[in-house]
Amino acid sequence: MSAPRTTRTRVGRPSQAEAARLAERLRKAAFETFLECGFDATTMEAVARAADVTKRTLYARYPDKRALFADVTSWALARRHGDEPLPEIEGDDLAAGLTAIARATLARAVDPDIVRISRMAMTESARFPEFARSAQTLAWSPRMRAVMDLLRRHADSGAVVVDDIEIAAEQFLALVAAVPARLAAFGVTRAPEVEERHVQHAVALFLRGVLPR
Repeated sequence: MSAPRTTRTRVGRPSQAEAARLAERLRKAAFETFLECGFDATTMEAVARAADVTKRTLYARYPDKRALFADVTSWALARRHGDEPLPEIEGDDLAAGLTAIARATLARAVDPDIVRISRMAMTESARFPEFARSAQTLAWSPRMRAVMDLLRRHADSGAVVVDDIEIAAEQFLALVAAVPARLAAFGVTRAPEVEERHVQHAVALFLRGVLPR
């Protein structure tokens, strides 16, 4: 009579795919926990429980809550940047292209999760100087690149006159989103028709500054 077969449990280091899935699970769990509880009230134990892992597993990747928060905040903001599809810009209508980018920019500026994590990052910025360094990188979002590409294409054809395309793109996005983002940080949102009127005004104002006289 043959001996019963036993199932062997694989031991050793996890594969790259397994490690990536675990990292994603930990970050998602931490992100939701920080949003729900805030930085001070969040514990490593709560994050481990939310991720359904042991505290040992969590501490193997993050030595403390500060390291976890710094990583997760940057990941969350960058992830939202990466997940954003570029606005579809067709033809040579500069106003239409800018309007499409402006609407996408506005939607992100008032996105509740972005507002909450950004507010938390700003509150904790004194403890996390690395946020200031990452902010410059995050500014180069898909929308920033889209505005620069659009302006560069029209500048090459002589349709617009722009001395510094990077500065112009940055100022256009600020013109569209700075006030809505500030209001959203205080829990204030404007009606869609009001925001659309502001978008149209911002686009018209910007065009008057870049179109040849």
